Amino acid sequence: MVITSQLRGYFTSALVCSAALIAAPSNAANSVQHQQFFESIVKLCGQAFAGKITAGGSEDDGFSGKALIMHVRECNDKQLKIPFHVGENHSRTWVITQTDTGLQLKHDHRHKDGSEDKVTMYGGDTRDVGTANMQSFPVDDESIVNFKQNGLDQSVTNVWQMMIEAHTFTYRLSRENRDFKVEFDLTKPVALPPAPWGHE
Repeated sequence: MVITSQLRGYFTSALVCSAALIAAPSNAANSVQHQQFFESIVKLCGQAFAGKITAGGSEDDGFSGKALIMHVRECNDKQLKIPFHVGENHSRTWVITQTDTGLQLKHDHRHKDGSEDKVTMYGGDTRDVGTANMQSFPVDDESIVNFKQNGLDQSVTNVWQMMIEAHTFTYRLSRENRDFKVEFDLTKPVALPPAPWGHE
């Protein structure tokens, strides 16, 4: 069979395109910024830090007036587990995972006996590259379903944000009529809290 120069050019172009697709990383959206943010938290692994509410606090929010401690407890090259202790309540663990498209934040909520709360593993994924210091996690569809099933319709527009700077780590939850923020002092590590419920 004779292959014309036109066809030869077509096949060559197709092969080049195929090779480019194979060579291109499948996690192209998992940016340098995502990686730098993740690694900044890894550097804190094994340490705990005290925090304070800097926005959105109220007497009945379950957080105000209580000791707030974050503990960067478990770290590997794909996932971080950061318990967030509120007084004697050890039910909360933030789970940050590297994905093919960026970073994912989930909230692992447990009861004292270690069993899962009916509202657990909610959160979202990054939708842009963010920065080395700040990442945002808009609520995902799975979490919206869970919130609605449990009468938490006010949470279906949640956006969580984490920011790490030289001296502070900030956790923020925002939605309509709600802007809650806790800042942790990274300059003064504190005594390690007990294991979070369900992760002993």
